[in-house]
Amino acid sequence: MVRVLLDATAVPSDRGGVGRYIDNVIPALVAVGVDLQVVCQPRDVDHITTLTGHRPIAAPAPASRVATRLLWEQVGLPSLARKAAPDVVHSPHYTHAVAMRRPLVVTLHDATFFTSPEAHRSIKRPFFRAATRLALRRARCCVVPSQATADELARVAGADPRRLRVAHLGVDTSVFAPPTPEAVAAVRDRLGLPPAQRYVAFLGTLEPRKNVPALIAGWIAACEGRADPPALVIAGGAGWDAAIDAAVAAVPPKLTLLRPGYLPIGELAGLLGGAKVVVYPSLGEGFGLPVLEAMACGATVLTTRRLALPEVGGDAVAYTEPDAASIGVALAGLLDDPTRRATLATAGLRRAAEFTWENCARAHLAAYEQALETGRRS
Repeated sequence: MVRVLLDATAVPSDRGGVGRYIDNVIPALVAVGVDLQVVCQPRDVDHITTLTGHRPIAAPAPASRVATRLLWEQVGLPSLARKAAPDVVHSPHYTHAVAMRRPLVVTLHDATFFTSPEAHRSIKRPFFRAATRLALRRARCCVVPSQATADELARVAGADPRRLRVAHLGVDTSVFAPPTPEAVAAVRDRLGLPPAQRYVAFLGTLEPRKNVPALIAGWIAACEGRADPPALVIAGGAGWDAAIDAAVAAVPPKLTLLRPGYLPIGELAGLLGGAKVVVYPSLGEGFGLPVLEAMACGATVLTTRRLALPEVGGDAVAYTEPDAASIGVALAGLLDDPTRRATLATAGLRRAAEFTWENCARAHLAAYEQALETGRRS
């Protein structure tokens, strides 16, 4: 049995993105037989205890701030690893302790800091590019969520494909499944939507890469001339896309656009499964978990062919170019074609069932074993 120390201190309090990955892969790793010790933020101790069945190690309170967490990672994590003596240390969010002397595995979630730097805050671009290059040099194996990400890292960052392990993310079908009418009604009540009001949904962090302004403009175009235009619900954590407010200001008064912000995970199936179409017009994803989760909820999904999104959606989703005009045409076509929507929704459920957290955990286990074997050979 491989003994792994997993550093979960980078998980944000809202559990989005990396938080969803960590929350699902931890119990799956335990289930496939990994002897797992987790270090986490003090606020997450009870939560991780529930996931693993035993109490994690709490990082010191100052590590709850980004700068001091990075300092603790460089100083405190190597000290902790010396005491715990794991076979492998897993750093699941780009950065790692440079002084670490145990076999190291690092998760690299995408290559967009290289390929789409304009989609990230300027302070993050050089930092995460440097962290990625360092991980590719120092880690014995890097976990990536898609073959598209592996290919991009090899192309733009000189990654050795032999030291990359693809671990497709999974979907928790106890949370993301076709919702009951009651669950859909509860979300409608929260949003203030009348029972007969159709809506189109987006779910994701509001950052430039998600292409929300183009979605808003495309939705406006798709609604033109409709007697009963669908509302647009833009849900997700606040990001840093300054163009969204201007796009919202251009919405005609007769249309309804709702921005409920971050929604509890228990309400997401009702949101996604109750939508006529879920639109995710991203400019590029390392995986595209919102697309997978929407398919698992029985939604018709419209997305782009950028990076890993076709690897997730396959033939079970509709595709569009990311510009507003193309989004408008594709969305209008789906709204006008209930037969195609039903076909895609059924295909999406079948495809989503192929992505499991157990398979993801087994790919991680293979990465840990590769890191150990590489150490023995060297």
